[in-house]
Amino acid sequence: MQKQDNIVEQCAYIHVHEDIVQQVNQEIPDEEMLYDLADFFKVFADSTRIKILYVLLCSEMCVCDLAQILNMTQSAISHQLRTLKQMDLVKNRREGKTIFYSLADEHIKSILSQGMEHINE
Repeated sequence: MQKQDNIVEQCAYIHVHEDIVQQVNQEIPDEEMLYDLADFFKVFADSTRIKILYVLLCSEMCVCDLAQILNMTQSAISHQLRTLKQMDLVKNRREGKTIFYSLADEHIKSILSQGMEHINE
């Protein structure tokens, strides 16, 4: 018996639904925005960055605290924070000589929460 997993679904009758195609073409973002969106989601593909985001979901922290909780070097944490900051997922504030990191906004909390809801279904 042959497995059907590799079969790609195709239309049995070729007919383009012009009204639907036109409507979607008007609504779909341009290529540059879709590229930026793909880059945004790539950041979430790294488990270390996800761990950092989840820790920051609980509390604002400095690099030393993050390194302690995640059992990583400060250098490794700083490297990941740089990426997260470049993508506007985290922000920082200085208090004396210490820099504290936190999630950039409520959107990030929502993305993390919705992701967890999805995988727990």
